[in-house]
Amino acid sequence: MGKQMTEMLKGTLEGIVLAILAAQPAYGYEITARLREEGFADIVEGTVYALLVRLEQRGLVDVAKVPSEKGPPRKVYTLNTAGSAYLDEFWSTWSFIAERIEHLHHNKKQPQEKGEQP
Repeated sequence: MGKQMTEMLKGTLEGIVLAILAAQPAYGYEITARLREEGFADIVEGTVYALLVRLEQRGLVDVAKVPSEKGPPRKVYTLNTAGSAYLDEFWSTWSFIAERIEHLHHNKKQPQEKGEQP
């Protein structure tokens, strides 16, 4: 993963994981697998587990230990009311930033396409 991608994900990965949990409760490995399905192939499990601890400490998710057939109980994370509110704010902020970046990108491309100086 490129350095720029890594830096951009630092500010957005919490929202991405909360969006995954909004679809359904999941344990750490499931979340990592879902991230990979969504194209975030280079995110390692350690990053996800550390993020889940932070989300739990901030009270944005509820955690339940569920028995596992293959080992110790799994910690299943569920989006709670505070997490849902945080996710709503994340999407609002994301939309604002994405619109502004797209506007800058669009306005920058036009003069070059016409052969004009930027």
